[in-house]
Amino acid sequence: MRSLQARLGVATGLAILLSWLAAAAVSYAVLSHEIGEVFDSALEETAQRVLPLAVMELLDNEQTEGDRAVRRVTTLRRHGEYFTYLVRDAGGNVLIASHAADPADFPPFSTMGFHRTATHRLYSDAALGGGFTITVAEPLRHRQEVARETLVALGWPLVAVIPLTLLAIWGVVRLSLRPVRRFRLALETRGAGDLSPMDETGLPAELLPLAQAQNRFLDRVRDALEAERSFTANAAHELRTPLAAALAQVQRLYAQTEGSARRRTAEVEQALQRLVRLSEKLMQLARAEGGRLRTEAPFDVREVVRISLRDFSDPRLDHALAETPVMSDIDPDALSVLLRNLVENALRHGQGPVRVELSAQGVLAVSNGGPVLDEGTIARLMRRFQRGATRAEGSGLGLSIVQAIADGSGGRLRIASPAPGREDGMEVFFELPR
Repeated sequence: MRSLQARLGVATGLAILLSWLAAAAVSYAVLSHEIGEVFDSALEETAQRVLPLAVMELLDNEQTEGDRAVRRVTTLRRHGEYFTYLVRDAGGNVLIASHAADPADFPPFSTMGFHRTATHRLYSDAALGGGFTITVAEPLRHRQEVARETLVALGWPLVAVIPLTLLAIWGVVRLSLRPVRRFRLALETRGAGDLSPMDETGLPAELLPLAQAQNRFLDRVRDALEAERSFTANAAHELRTPLAAALAQVQRLYAQTEGSARRRTAEVEQALQRLVRLSEKLMQLARAEGGRLRTEAPFDVREVVRISLRDFSDPRLDHALAETPVMSDIDPDALSVLLRNLVENALRHGQGPVRVELSAQGVLAVSNGGPVLDEGTIARLMRRFQRGATRAEGSGLGLSIVQAIADGSGGRLRIASPAPGREDGMEVFFELPR
């Protein structure tokens, strides 16, 4: 059972149930003892009241020892008799018996006081120096029934209350864990690039250290990423000027050389061009990871898409945009960088036509032909400096930049391979933030 709410509820419910059972057992023991004292008192009181009356009656009637007839006490009405008694003479002969008394339940008189058999609780007393004795008996099952019925009468309300108690426990636990659920929801809904401190307001004392530790961890991650982005941006920016100067010199050298020297100069120029593109990609990546890529107000992104696609003159590129405005608050420069990287990847590494679509629902899709990629390959290509199996040149940063922009802007990126409706290729879907 991994749910804290369930564990607290079950543990508390079991504790209450076990406590109630223990209390019921103790109550039963105490109740049995108290009932025993009450009925013992009743046995003694019955004997002390009946014996004098019986002796007076026997003496008045001048009953002799030879008169063996047992006199049964008549009843005014039929009723259940819990106490039965026998009045006997010194020889143990029964002189008077209650109407339901069974002589087999009465052992011979031995001493005055309380006695117990396997089935009855008895009290014996004597009068006139032991000439007359009385023994009052009560079935033990009577006491047990009284204790059990009393306990049941007291327990039924508790049995009805237990489900209500468990329900109340569940509600209290759920209410108490509301800050935990709120904290969890805040973590779940937080964007991948959001490293701002968690709100500690209203957290209970038990959860506050966890939130504080989380915020300290976010601070360390934010500082590390900031240092990495700063280094990447500075390095890329510092490389632009010397690369541009070196490229200009190589281009002049290319114009002044011939033969093998010219071919080597062309190779150097291509290498410098790759370095220029890499520095541009690094700057794009640093900017994409630099913060929240959103604007103050939403705008129609169709014009940004049109302008971005104008820089591509490849005849394989085709596009279709929604006829109605598509509103989003994504940073327009970030959207342009994202689209350019997707189109460049599709043209450079894909096969066949490349199609760009922008739906009225705010989904930007770029599709191209080519081999089918499995999930492992797609996940690998999303990492930095990872390239596919094609021979085309590339920095391995295009999809990393796209993913960083999606995370920083709050959009959602999804890649399908094969492309929907096709048996090959792939299609990248970017759901614009609204």
